[in-house]
Amino acid sequence: MSNSTKYVFVTGGVTSSLGKGIVSASLAKLLQARGYRATIQKLDPYINIDPGTLNPYEHGECFVTDDGAETDLDLGHYERFLNIPTSQANNVTTGRIYQSVIEKERRGDYLGKTVQVIPHITDEIKSRIQILGQTGNYDFVITEIGGTIGDIESLPYVEAVRQMLWELPEDCLVIHLTLVPYLAAAGELKTKPTQHSVKALLELGVQPDILVCRTEHHLDEGLRGKIAKFCNVSINAVIESIDAKSIYEVPLLMMAEKLDEVVLKKLNLPSDSEPQLDKWKEFLNRLHHPTKTVNIGLIGKYVELKDSYKSISEALIHAGASNGVKVHIDWIHSEKIDTNNIADALKNLDGILVAPGFGSRGIEGKIEAIRYARENKVPFLGICLGMQCAVIEFARNVLGHTGAHTTEIEKDAAHPVISMMEEQKQILDYGGTMRLGAYPCHLKTDSKIFAAYGTEDISERHRHRYEFNNDYLEAFEAAGMKATGINPESNLVEVVEIPEHPWFVGAQFHPEYKSTVDNPHPLFVAFVKAVVVG
Repeated sequence: MSNSTKYVFVTGGVTSSLGKGIVSASLAKLLQARGYRATIQKLDPYINIDPGTLNPYEHGECFVTDDGAETDLDLGHYERFLNIPTSQANNVTTGRIYQSVIEKERRGDYLGKTVQVIPHITDEIKSRIQILGQTGNYDFVITEIGGTIGDIESLPYVEAVRQMLWELPEDCLVIHLTLVPYLAAAGELKTKPTQHSVKALLELGVQPDILVCRTEHHLDEGLRGKIAKFCNVSINAVIESIDAKSIYEVPLLMMAEKLDEVVLKKLNLPSDSEPQLDKWKEFLNRLHHPTKTVNIGLIGKYVELKDSYKSISEALIHAGASNGVKVHIDWIHSEKIDTNNIADALKNLDGILVAPGFGSRGIEGKIEAIRYARENKVPFLGICLGMQCAVIEFARNVLGHTGAHTTEIEKDAAHPVISMMEEQKQILDYGGTMRLGAYPCHLKTDSKIFAAYGTEDISERHRHRYEFNNDYLEAFEAAGMKATGINPESNLVEVVEIPEHPWFVGAQFHPEYKSTVDNPHPLFVAFVKAVVVG
């Protein structure tokens, strides 16, 4: 294998949401399956430092890495496909780039010079792209550039790519993902949008090496030849990306189209061996041939945009395949359930998952859903705020503390069973200041959570400011809700359970972030198993 790291850039044209992240992850998976070391990073054109303060309706889920970075949800896809943790270096925003350059200017690093987009911003971008190659021991760094070619925000990124193609011509390659729409009225696929998109990229000085064409219908040789001729690429570099039933089929579709082979040949690397994807194919076989279907209600306040809970829905898919069942998710808006309609809304569910979130909207609906799960012995999993709501529900309806609440919602609650963490009380900024990233947790052996993990000491990722108030711990345990997971360093309660319930677990951490195709998360696997058993 080559000693130098190869850089593959993935751009998008015509429209957004074509699936650059899935194509990037699929290519990385194929290269990994051939024995190459690959990682993926996302360059996001927005000026926010990170997506941590963005509304999920705007941007979907905020994914959290082990090192505490709040990142784009595409990093979740990267981890789920490659089964390798990502870090802060895998997600770069325009905000972070400009922040770094401005800090250098204030320190005097550019003393006497006029600080400009070229070379200072583009140099910073190139540095962020290459840092993974220089420090991560990778054969391939695949860089996905957010947005669509033609967007004013992504111009500095495309210029940085142009410069890298000029500086490292043997080590860089560009894949352009585009759309070949089908016009029903004409009864044919149209290549003109792709031609215009490539033309826009050429005007910026970048010639794509490979075109990946999203389509609803197969591309025939004539269409491929037409695209190749007008876009200056070889015909074998016109790759069809047809709509798939599952994102997990895309690596196999890309392998059939020889995407990885074309990449390796263009970069003068050996492509003799076939990708070893036996485990991946086994997963797909279980996914597509379930023995039964179970209904799990996902109770949240952002259910209109399912990407808000992307890692949770994918973790349920992994756990379903692991258990040989199909998990049907019933997306239930927590604002729309109350004491009057709760029984009717949840009566067909085999399991209930109460999702994380922030703020007061929909919280009473979450609490009612948990009461229903607890009283009707329905398997329950609460994540982050979902765990906190389980604590509030228990305090109100079992301990009789009608004024129980979280101080996030009710600052002067009569019974603040969930309260702000001590170290958070002096923090005024919102961005990147929560308890973020991986923390250890010690599990009690006589618990559902220990049975799931099979080990006493675990590490899980967090994203929260509030915690279980230990002043109430003794009363909770006496009444039947046990703290079965504790942070060994801070004594924070990480997991609560009700042993008398068939399966009732609340976790302060976010197990969904660590679930992958190769390693379905044990807590989700145990939850789905409990749902199947009933």
